[in-house]
Amino acid sequence: MALDQSFVGRSYPPTEPYEVGREKIREFAEAVGDANPAYTDVEAAKALGHPDVIAPPTFVFAITFKAAGEVVADEQLGLDYSRVVHGDQRFAYQRPVRAGDRLTVTSTIETIRSMAGNEVLDIRGEVHDQDGEHVVTAWTKLVARAAEEA
Repeated sequence: MALDQSFVGRSYPPTEPYEVGREKIREFAEAVGDANPAYTDVEAAKALGHPDVIAPPTFVFAITFKAAGEVVADEQLGLDYSRVVHGDQRFAYQRPVRAGDRLTVTSTIETIRSMAGNEVLDIRGEVHDQDGEHVVTAWTKLVARAAEEA
């Protein structure tokens, strides 16, 4: 079943704030194998001009993908999540994510298209800090694979 094209441009309410902690940043950096000291050492981060440790660039995926879940869960959209694969992810940063940030995400459906029987959904997540400063924009592409023919 085709996704409802009238949802293009629809935005969802901002998420509850996610507080970025030093330990979460350290754990993430270790998990992705990135030993950059700016991710774990406050003094190293300060030497680079940051007020605290910063997060690796893909750290924000966890909160933007969770925010995109509100789009996925919108029954009126008609997305069959059992058929969805993650197609692409990209980020455009205004500044790094820092320990102590309280981030919210507002998700917007940018495009819905059909390709070879598959439905492709592009979701833009605008991430802002506790002061309303724009930190990063994340784009998530989801592909709902075509149903198998009986």
